Amino acid sequence: MRWILSLLIFVGSVVSSRAAEAVPAQVTTLKVTVLSTMLAERGLGEWGFAALVEADGQRILFDTGAHTDVVLKNAATLQIGLSTVPEVILSHSHWDHVGGLMTLRESVRKTNPAALATVHGAEGLFYRRIGGGPPILTNPVLLLKPEFEATGGVFRIHPRPVELHPGVWFSGPVPRTHAERNWSGSGRLEGPAGVIEDVLPEDAALFVNTAQGLVVVTGCGHAGVVNILEFARAVVRPARIHALIGGIHLFNASDQTLAWTADKLREFGVDNFIGAHCTGLETVYRFRGELGLNRTSAVVGATGAIFELGRGILPGVLAK
Repeated sequence: MRWILSLLIFVGSVVSSRAAEAVPAQVTTLKVTVLSTMLAERGLGEWGFAALVEADGQRILFDTGAHTDVVLKNAATLQIGLSTVPEVILSHSHWDHVGGLMTLRESVRKTNPAALATVHGAEGLFYRRIGGGPPILTNPVLLLKPEFEATGGVFRIHPRPVELHPGVWFSGPVPRTHAERNWSGSGRLEGPAGVIEDVLPEDAALFVNTAQGLVVVTGCGHAGVVNILEFARAVVRPARIHALIGGIHLFNASDQTLAWTADKLREFGVDNFIGAHCTGLETVYRFRGELGLNRTSAVVGATGAIFELGRGILPGVLAK
């Protein structure tokens, strides 16, 4: 009997251990501060995006804005130090998300060589973009790469989702389940399959798992906000979207597209929405009404705006 009891205890412990492993980690403290977008009550505005994500003591810079010095100046204005931020995420290769990388890296590396020294990107970040006439290089990340690596910096390219820290996920490339064609122009890229339409295959997002639901940070959301949120729920867990923060490139979307997107977002139960950068003012106001949100929970993104777990959105005066 004793050996049977021991066996049952052992099996029970294994089952409990595996069940614990199956539960995705959650962060208990989270703060997201917008450092670059068009509206600015404090600091400078620009056509670009950047945000500082602080989760359970981990600090990650998500995108670096367009101009070389705007994020650096805005961080100083907001009294935010970046010398203890080791990691950068580049949501995609467009200039308005990568422009500040080198200035920011140079500003901190003498104080801390490990600061802003690791850049995460999704597969496709280094694909060559093709412009008229003979093939020309139009991917600014390719131009930044050797200069950044000369400082001791490292690029980490991810072909699939990865948990960077407990409860903090980098999406990698997002599957395009729905045909959300929300990118501009008629660019071409040179990838493994040859020269094809540039659909921004590297467009990526950050997923943060909390007890209240998922917090998703996007740069432009060229992969499609519905695709991104469905992927977050598939990768992490099928939870409510507690907060959606960043650009979702719907500023010039049709009424039909906005209505379809709002219908889909309503299914996810979005609690908080900071629509920054390329989202569009009309999009924010439309979603505020159609998602049952209000001036506290759905705002235009502004430099200095904060989302904090447990407190909600601190948008600034104009952004409401």
